[in-house]
Amino acid sequence: MFTIEQHYIDEMVAHARQEAPLECCGVLGGKGGRVLRLYQATNAEHSRYRYNIDSQELFRINRECEENGWQFLAIYHSHPDGAAYPSPTDIRLAALWPGSLYFIVSLSSPEKPGVHAFRIRDGEVTEEELRIV
Repeated sequence: MFTIEQHYIDEMVAHARQEAPLECCGVLGGKGGRVLRLYQATNAEHSRYRYNIDSQELFRINRECEENGWQFLAIYHSHPDGAAYPSPTDIRLAALWPGSLYFIVSLSSPEKPGVHAFRIRDGEVTEEELRIV
């Protein structure tokens, strides 16, 4: 089970809505399994079907996390039209961040966005139970 504060969920949803109809993306940094900062990033793909965190932003986020003794706890992105479930592309690209948690925000029902988290290891997808506080 992964514990996350409601305001981080709200920030991910707001970012997804802001970037729609394109996919948004970002990183959750923290320590000891606790999220301490949400980093909104630019989707370098500028696509509604895939994301890629801008390399300069990723470098800056990584440097700031290292300076604070934090880790990348999770990567998030949106599915503007689809379900909050990893696509085949998401599963393939997960190998770049082994061990990371993946949040997906679905805007397929704009009035009631869905937010789910997954572990993706060796192509296997497991939904992570969320405890929102």
